[in-house]
Amino acid sequence: MAHANDTSFIPDLPSGPLDDYRKKASFDWKKMKLVFEKPDVLKLKMKVWETLNSDALFQHLTTTPSAEEQKHRAALQLSKLHQYRFYTDEILSANYRNKTRSIMTINEATAALSTDLSVKFAAGVALCSNTILTLGTERHLHFFKAVWNGEILSCLALTEVEHGSNTKKMRTTATYDPSTQEFIIHTPDFRAAKCWAGNLGKTCTHAVLFAQLVTADGVCHGLHAFMVPIRNPKTLMPYTGIIVGDMGEKIGLNGIDNGFIIFQNYRIPRENLLNRVSDVTPEGEYETFFTNPQQLLGASLENLSAGRVGIMQESANTLCHSVCIAVRYSAIRKQFGPDENEELPILEYQLQQWRLLPYVSAACALKVFVSSFTDQYLDCVEESNSGGKLRRLNAMVSEIHAMVSASKPLITWTCAYALQECREACGGNGYLKASGLGELRNNHDAKVTYEGDNNVLLQQTSNWLLRQWRQVQENISSPEVASPLKSAYFLLHAKDILSKQFTGSCLDDVLRHTFVKESFQWLICWLLNVTEHRYQTYLKNCENNFTARNNVQVYFARTLSVVYAQNNVLVYFWQKCNDLNVEEQLKPALIRMYLLYGLWCLEKHLVILYEGGYAQGPKVATLVKEAILHLCHQLKDDAVAIVDALAPPDYILNSVLGKSDGKVYDNLQTTFFHSNGAMGRPYWWNEVVPKQISKL
Repeated sequence: MAHANDTSFIPDLPSGPLDDYRKKASFDWKKMKLVFEKPDVLKLKMKVWETLNSDALFQHLTTTPSAEEQKHRAALQLSKLHQYRFYTDEILSANYRNKTRSIMTINEATAALSTDLSVKFAAGVALCSNTILTLGTERHLHFFKAVWNGEILSCLALTEVEHGSNTKKMRTTATYDPSTQEFIIHTPDFRAAKCWAGNLGKTCTHAVLFAQLVTADGVCHGLHAFMVPIRNPKTLMPYTGIIVGDMGEKIGLNGIDNGFIIFQNYRIPRENLLNRVSDVTPEGEYETFFTNPQQLLGASLENLSAGRVGIMQESANTLCHSVCIAVRYSAIRKQFGPDENEELPILEYQLQQWRLLPYVSAACALKVFVSSFTDQYLDCVEESNSGGKLRRLNAMVSEIHAMVSASKPLITWTCAYALQECREACGGNGYLKASGLGELRNNHDAKVTYEGDNNVLLQQTSNWLLRQWRQVQENISSPEVASPLKSAYFLLHAKDILSKQFTGSCLDDVLRHTFVKESFQWLICWLLNVTEHRYQTYLKNCENNFTARNNVQVYFARTLSVVYAQNNVLVYFWQKCNDLNVEEQLKPALIRMYLLYGLWCLEKHLVILYEGGYAQGPKVATLVKEAILHLCHQLKDDAVAIVDALAPPDYILNSVLGKSDGKVYDNLQTTFFHSNGAMGRPYWWNEVVPKQISKL
């Protein structure tokens, strides 16, 4: 059996202009790679990438096809993906945790190559089959098998034209008719049409539909899930009673046929209700089952969080790709210098370091956090499904929901900002399609709003944190927090935390873990205190609960959730820095990245540190800024090796600026000379040439 730190399976990088920086690195980049990726995870990804790289269908295109052709290509790729059977019987027969982790890893690998393909698979296969398993029963297993084997393609139809986040107000109905033992699916008007469902526009044959279940007595029992046939699997023609279509071209991700659907008293069998939680008898009686609350909690946990965890993984990887391109390019691109005979790589400039290296540290921190948190999340789901103590499971579900609801916004926003900064940091060449940055940016953009709008999700987190805060404040003598994962455990010491002030006077006083830890804990406690105070003030002034909550979001509850998410990332990253399995050679660079990410985040909250009295005078602001620049300078020589550790193979990165050989100008020449029609006369030349040309 190979040693856990064995790097022999990782291919060497080609020699070239980047060697100058690689020789300066303080660590072995391959060993650092295993800090960010477990060997078994990395090997599975490499297997997927090597297989797809040898298939012409998965080769990158040099020009952008039409939206329709992008859909065609993604559909063919999904069909081929099923044929490759990366989801082997061995993977599918593993225990829940290992099976789900492997599926997530394969989806990560696929997403790194093609976001269109990964979203089609995630939405149409993984998410739908998971929903069938967690919300359905034995009578739905044939649907699950058909989805998983690629016999039918499904979609998840939840969002409506008029409502997305507010699911209680969705108006698609499923009314039970006991005379035929069928549900009648109906869309009352266009505003209630289901929309944005991936695969629905052109290709899906079945939908996992969420609709308001109405019994024959007219009573509405809330949203329930139904398996609904949409198209004939042999012809892809929609069934009678359905109006379905594509929503049109988008900013990006046009390989995904996002669709809308309107039901006109469309009938489905009673058995198509996913009935693990509740059911309707043949006679029309509504029944709810609470005999196995652990399974109910597990189903809730998965369906609330699984998709968002996947987005966190993909966004962290996209962030890694973007900083890899920008740093490698900055290490080669030379401009200006101390004299006319010498030009410096732009990575040597403090401004370029300040622009890029905090995002490099963020990529490392978020990559570690997402990997560790995913394992913890899967452990919790497995414990829930196996039947743990109900009170602890309830608390765990709530805490994970709060963590995910803050982490998804933090990671997707960080990635979005990084993509723009990296594009600009690569100058005009970054604007080339061949740089890869534009496509990464456009394809990532959707993630800040799908699977939950970021600003709405943050409210879920602040609500949970305020509940913990009230528990602490109401039981001063014996405070409690419902935080099994310990993300809010420090609130038990809130009084001592809030009594602290910064008293440091030199750079070393901020270049330490305790400063980062104490500052973030103080920020969270202070924001909780002031948010709760303002909330109670609004209530006393006769505001209702809805209005009071709404009026404490800006500057208070929203910021609280962001700071909480940043703190969680730092806690997990610090644990990795001190992991006994991490070689000592790697730890200095890891700790510098931890400090840089922590101080970079704190810089954004300096106003609050002063407002709340934690800091007085200019010292904190001055020292934090100086420390950020100091760390950027320290990490500069390690930067290329760090992004080497984060980078996928060149085939996946697909960037003329970020290739591992560092031969930027040779690669640009090849791109210029061989781009489609680069040196040919345009077919429309005769339309623009003047009819009469004077002698020149």
